[in-house]
Amino acid sequence: MNQYGKLRGHSGCVNTISFNPAGDLLVSGSDDTDIILWDWLAKTEKLTYPSGHQQNVFHARVMPFTDDSTIVTVGADGQVRVGQLKQGGGFTTKQIGEHHDRAHKMALEPGSPHILYSCGEDGLVQHFDLRSDSPTKLLTCYSFSNRRRRVRLNTIAIDPQNPNYFSIGGSDEYVRLYDFRKINLDSSSNMNLPVDTFCPEHLLMGGKVHITGIAYSYSSELLVSYNDELIYLFENYMGLGPNPESTQPEHLDKLEQLQSYSGHRNFRTVKGVSFFGPNNEYVLSGSDCGHVFIWRKNGGELMRIMRGDKHIVNCIEPHPHFPFLATSGIDSTIKIWTPSSSKVMQLPQYANKVSLMFCWCCTRFVQLTVYLLLLLQ
Repeated sequence: MNQYGKLRGHSGCVNTISFNPAGDLLVSGSDDTDIILWDWLAKTEKLTYPSGHQQNVFHARVMPFTDDSTIVTVGADGQVRVGQLKQGGGFTTKQIGEHHDRAHKMALEPGSPHILYSCGEDGLVQHFDLRSDSPTKLLTCYSFSNRRRRVRLNTIAIDPQNPNYFSIGGSDEYVRLYDFRKINLDSSSNMNLPVDTFCPEHLLMGGKVHITGIAYSYSSELLVSYNDELIYLFENYMGLGPNPESTQPEHLDKLEQLQSYSGHRNFRTVKGVSFFGPNNEYVLSGSDCGHVFIWRKNGGELMRIMRGDKHIVNCIEPHPHFPFLATSGIDSTIKIWTPSSSKVMQLPQYANKVSLMFCWCCTRFVQLTVYLLLLLQ
């Protein structure tokens, strides 16, 4: 892959980047607290507005099926906010919830224009319905070894195969999987145990690592990035049960086939991790060395290293439909990456029909012809 271009507009570290569902726009947030909506193909800003956050914006997403008019954000001030874009270029923004510490990530329910989750360093997971006036506090995450110690949450993800399942990770070694239907909202205790947990065997009860990023594949595989450690791929059957500290030794045999990915450095910041490819054939991560790492999912072979930042690459965002990437980090610019080939490939005869059908389904004309030309460069 080669760098297609840089997007310049922020005046601070770019902490979040994400494509809209159609893939023709990119939204970003930064230490400068601004939100920018980009026409990334033209490398131009479409709209910039102040997020309303008092500190760094950590995550920004375009809600699906809103005609790109609703953008949700979280930040270092703990606020959860929604920006509403108006026809003609105006906007409004308001706070819809808060955490009592930094809030790093949200998860959007697939296919819903209304539902999202947030997590924060206060250990709280909240559920939002944008049609309601206030969020629902689902649970507070506590350590398995000390029920009084909260786990500071860095990341949350929803299983695309079953949106009732969501996973969280933070300041200990365990990914916790919850079933929304089984959470007791009336409980005054902290005993909302997960339905399953995941952790490499050698990290069990170690207490020296934490999780910075998790991601689901289309088939519900779980990718987990650890601080000062490696990236691991978990299958559903590799879970340790609701309480991993009571797992019997004979149940750990299933972790012997755990796939890992190494070579990068994840120590200085909160880094994400992602799958890549039409069938999630690859794994992506940034690194403290300022490079983008691409591994083959099966086998863990390191396929490519690309210079993505003068300092640290934190964010890697795959395009939702094509093999393009956006990356960002400590630099104030966003990099766009596209495939390159030394020889021209012939498109199938039905390519134009497929492209037109895709555009019709997305209710907007995404410039697919240009996308396809980029693939041939």
